[in-house]
Amino acid sequence: MSTAPRWLRTAYSFEGLRETPGPRHNATILGWLTRLRAWWRDDETPWCGVFVAHCMQEAGLPYPRLYMRAKAWSDYGALLRPDRLAPGAILVFNRAGGGHVGFYVGEDTGHYYVLGGNQSNAVNVMKLGKSRLVASRWPRGVPVVGKPVHMKGGMVSTNEA
Repeated sequence: MSTAPRWLRTAYSFEGLRETPGPRHNATILGWLTRLRAWWRDDETPWCGVFVAHCMQEAGLPYPRLYMRAKAWSDYGALLRPDRLAPGAILVFNRAGGGHVGFYVGEDTGHYYVLGGNQSNAVNVMKLGKSRLVASRWPRGVPVVGKPVHMKGGMVSTNEA
């Protein structure tokens, strides 16, 4: 983990964080929204892009102007070919009703293991089908450290929320 990019270490530090059910909202997520100058203040609005933007901001890296839209990350930084993925790559996926964005942590034959926010209303690692991948990106000017990681097991997600 010490060789993982700073933004991925930040992401892992929030693993297990969950939305607050009911009319209240998770204070950590609300803090991200405030620092990123979002116009909404709840943890019910999809926040996968907010999570990725927060991690990039903490690493001192830029993020898209429309960071809250998962597919806005499709043009971020530089293209990273799927056969050259390394932990911390930003992966953008299609999903019913829009898109999803998170960080690459591994893969198996048919899936990517993605550390992301708003995955079953929490920050966790989920498997997403490789066929759903829209883009794989890396921050421009930052050396890619690592290589694809092969993993086994885990639940497959079909529609992150």
